Amino acid sequence: MPGAWTQNFYHLVFSTKHRTPTIGAEIEPRLYPFLTGIARNLKCEVLALNGMPDHVHFVLMYPGDLSHSDLVRHLKGRLSKWIHESMPELREFAWQEGYGGFTVSRSALEQVVEYVKRQKEHHRRMTFEEEFLAILEKHGMKPTPGDALG
Repeated sequence: MPGAWTQNFYHLVFSTKHRTPTIGAEIEPRLYPFLTGIARNLKCEVLALNGMPDHVHFVLMYPGDLSHSDLVRHLKGRLSKWIHESMPELREFAWQEGYGGFTVSRSALEQVVEYVKRQKEHHRRMTFEEEFLAILEKHGMKPTPGDALG
């Protein structure tokens, strides 16, 4: 069969360095459209994008020839460059080195999209660290003591 037929859904979570609450209300309306543009440039379809001042959640569909690590490297790298160039007051801005990436089945996609859309509501009850640990547990992953979380 010529070509490849893939349908890859991914829930991606990454945080600001030291979880510094840098993504405020004045930056968020510019940041999310720029991130969406980067994703589209990588031939991804953004299904949900939301977050808090210290982290971002994406749900996207990505092409089969794009690795997870390349996706994250491009998103974080290009966004950091744009922030440094267009917002000199944030020259210290950086992303945490790691990230959380979770494949999503078609049957769970709507639930994960709604979860991401409700981030601000969700975080009235739970910290980022509690949330991230719960996501890891849900996916059968257990961090070891000393692991950097998000």
